[in-house]
Amino acid sequence: MQAIINFLRGSVLFTVTGAFPERFLNLCAQAGVGFWDLEWLDPHTLRLRVSRRDARRVGPLAEKVLCEARARRHLGFPYFLAGFRKRYALLLGLALSLAAVCLLSRFVLTIEVSGNKTVSTAAILTELSRQGVRVGAYGPGLDVRRISQESLLRLDGLAWMSINLHGTRAEVLVREKLPEPEVRDESTPANVVAQADGVILDLEVLDGQAAFQEGEAVLRGEVVISGTMDLREPEYSAVDAGQRLVHARGNVWARTYRTLTAQIPLEAQVKRYTGEEETQWSLLALGRTVNFFGKGGVFSEGYDKIVETHPLTLPGGRVMPLALRRTEYRAYVTEPAALNAGAARSMLEERLLERLDALIGEDGEVLDTVFTVREEDGMLAVTLRAECREQIGREVPFAGSVGELIPGTSSGGEG
Repeated sequence: MQAIINFLRGSVLFTVTGAFPERFLNLCAQAGVGFWDLEWLDPHTLRLRVSRRDARRVGPLAEKVLCEARARRHLGFPYFLAGFRKRYALLLGLALSLAAVCLLSRFVLTIEVSGNKTVSTAAILTELSRQGVRVGAYGPGLDVRRISQESLLRLDGLAWMSINLHGTRAEVLVREKLPEPEVRDESTPANVVAQADGVILDLEVLDGQAAFQEGEAVLRGEVVISGTMDLREPEYSAVDAGQRLVHARGNVWARTYRTLTAQIPLEAQVKRYTGEEETQWSLLALGRTVNFFGKGGVFSEGYDKIVETHPLTLPGGRVMPLALRRTEYRAYVTEPAALNAGAARSMLEERLLERLDALIGEDGEVLDTVFTVREEDGMLAVTLRAECREQIGREVPFAGSVGELIPGTSSGGEG
């Protein structure tokens, strides 16, 4: 703190030379001239610093004890400003710089969003921009509480938002809504239906009545676990107790046989660059773009566009709203070219395996695969035949109400 005070009030570095420089120190103490950073250079020379206010008294005090005092350096803010005397352009520039710092520090230059995973940062920034929180906005004029509430009403995935202004940086903290738990509809009766042809390997009935046994074949769309359960009659009773509707649940693991086909033309259009290029430069500042176009115009068609943006980054990784953008256009023409049959086949096989994995799900298992390839009319076709183990049961609701009873038919003998 004392160093800051010394800088603001200014100080002068003196060297004092004489037969008895210690007498000079005694005079300074008697006259109330404060000094610091005292250093003896030799038995007859010392160096010290005094405040700018007492600098004029050092010379006369040194002369009283037959010493010579010389000012070596002038330090501090007052001497820094004195250097601008008669340099009006520099003084004006300094004043404008200080004013710009004071003024620009009240505007938002960067916006940082944290706490979001499912809701994209772009969606949050777009909504905040509609509410007035954008690069270049005047910070003290923003009602951050109202903006937070309005943004929450418009962004469905967020449960909480806070906007904190730290000088030129706007910090946006969000919390997303917790996913709602899946609620099973237990009031509507349903059957478990096979969603693919297969041979049942394992049938696990959690609720309902099994319509097939393990080892039996089932076709797509057939009911494997029925939501209509037969009620058990009392022993030795000849009366049909009827049926009761339930929401059938269970797992149907089956061996399935999948056949998938994909094809691709053996000839494709490829690009050949002509060597004609065009480069354009633009400056991005506070969300606005200033273009500095190149020599000619942009190609009307048949070109690739490559954009490189170089933002201004401060030490520490903070990105400022100032960037230089380079846009390069490269002209090309398309020409027919034959595809490599081996590479095309490998690509199609990979795509078919991806489709198969999506069909059988994460719990499914591929037991065996066979690929067949054929070429016809300039097309390469690859067929995948796979043997899988997968869960094929799917709940399908039907009309009625769980617990509803369906009366049976009664029978009796003649008396």
